[in-house]
This record gives sequence, structure tokens and C-alpha cells, in this order.
Amino acid sequence: MQPVAGEGREAPGPAGGRAFVTGGGGFAGRHLLDLLPGAVAPSRDEVDLLDASALTEAIRASAPETVWHLAAKASVGRSWDAPAETIADNVTMTVNLLEAVRTEAPHALVVLISSGDIYGPPQHLPVDEDSPLRPQNPYSVSKATCDLLGGQYADATGLPVVRLRPFNHTGPGQSDDYVVGTITRQVAEAEAAGLDEALVLTGNPDSARDFSDVRDVARAYVAAAELEPGVYNVASGRAVSVRDLIELVRAAARIPVRHEVDPARVRGHDVPEVRGSAERLRAATGWRPEIPLERTIADALDAWREALGATR
Repeated sequence: MQPVAGEGREAPGPAGGRAFVTGGGGFAGRHLLDLLPGAVAPSRDEVDLLDASALTEAIRASAPETVWHLAAKASVGRSWDAPAETIADNVTMTVNLLEAVRTEAPHALVVLISSGDIYGPPQHLPVDEDSPLRPQNPYSVSKATCDLLGGQYADATGLPVVRLRPFNHTGPGQSDDYVVGTITRQVAEAEAAGLDEALVLTGNPDSARDFSDVRDVARAYVAAAELEPGVYNVASGRAVSVRDLIELVRAAARIPVRHEVDPARVRGHDVPEVRGSAERLRAATGWRPEIPLERTIADALDAWREALGATR
């Protein structure tokens, strides 16, 4: 369920034009492909984004009108374990893609998926697109670099690049590297084991982040194909604490849920609250989140129940 680094796929675009999607096998990528009619099977038409020649040939052959770039090594925790690899791979994949599009499909629109994490500790709330970039971990440093590369290619070569900065998104199919994924997995495992209660371990329960449903975020990605080049946040505009997430999971669980803070999961220098403004995107496209967080959590829990049932 970790986003797949270095994967390219072809699919018809939202208006019938040809599209090229990287990271289509990852968490958000699979939901994006669901919204692109006639998307190819996940196991086909793949290309390694770290291989510049192969990627250039793939772009030449597909002649896309829209390119969505989602592929990345996207785990903050894992980026601390392998910072050089995370930064090098994410930046190399992005440079290779931008170069391939510049040379082989210069009129294609590139929708480059950045991250709200690149803003770091907010100077004000909600965080808008004019906020300074202060990335606080190797993953967000890599994404900030990729974001700036997209802007540089747009300014220097005229390549049309839309840079989207999605804040936290979650839902069915998310790995347990992320807070909702690990909470829902812990409950689903307890249910599958026939336990009388689920013990859920988390980090700081008062840490609050801006959560959107991944399916709403995928809709924003599709809507971005109609945007003018520039920078746009994708956010719900509200902050939800880990403690609130636990309550939503408790409401969807089949057994009682007991919550404990695991000191090993508490991050140092944790920012108390982050929430973003998506007013620029809303004004341009009319996009807004539609799926309530209660459904998001319930669907994420159901997805773990199904996954664990399939592995037993």
C-alpha cells in the first residue's frame, strides 16, 4: 500500500485526451486511476522513472496530453531511516519526468503532486499557498525540491506545470505507516483475533492535522487538469486531533477500543495544529471535500478487515 516509486502508466484523460500517470499503484494513485476511464491494469505498462532513457521513450510513445506525477517514496518515518535515498530518488524521478515531457510532449500539462508537508511549522492558520516553505524531515525536503523544480521548469521552459500541495489524506487502502492506517489496522487485527477489546497505540493524541478523504483528493487531482499553471493547496480546512480520530474509530469498531500513548511513537518538536486553505483551488474549479470523515474512517477499517480476512 506504500506509493510505488518509479511506475508509469498510460490512461485516457478526463476529457478523452491521453494521460500518463506515475505512481498509479500507490495509495492515491489507485484512486486516481479509478476516475480515469479505461485506465490500464495496474500490472501493465510500467516504466522505471529512475531510468531516464526508458521514461523518455515511454513519454514519446504515449504522446500524453496530461501527465500526473504521483510516484514517490512517501513515508516520513522511512525517510529518516534512508534520507539520502529518499531525497535522491524522489528528485531524480521528478527531473527525469520533467525532462521527458519537455523534450517529447512539451505541450502536455504536468500535474505535479507535491505535499502540504513542505510548509512545515505554520506561521499562521490556515496555511495558504503564499506561506514560506520550511520542510522538517527528509521526505518533505525532497517534495519541496520537486515542487521548486516544477516551478523552475515552468518559468525557464514554459512547460505548463500545476503544482498541487495536498495535506493529509486517508481512507481505504492506506498503509499502516500513517496514523489512520495504523489505528484502523490495530482495531481490525483485534477483531480478527476474536479479542474482547482492541488496544490502540498512538503518538501524541493532541496533535491535529488536516485530513481529507483520498477519494476527494483524487477528484482534486482530476480537476487540476483544467487549471492554469501555478500552485494550489488541496485541504479540508479543518484540523482533527488523533484523539478525535480514535473516537471515530471507536464508533466504527465491533469491539471496545482502549487507547494508550506509546512514547516510542511520540515525535519530538511536534507541531500542535496544521490546517490548510484550499480557497484558490475552490475558486478555480469548485472543488471541495464531500466525504465525511466518519465514512472515511469506517471505510478504512472495512478495508483492513477485508485485507486481513484475505490473508488468513
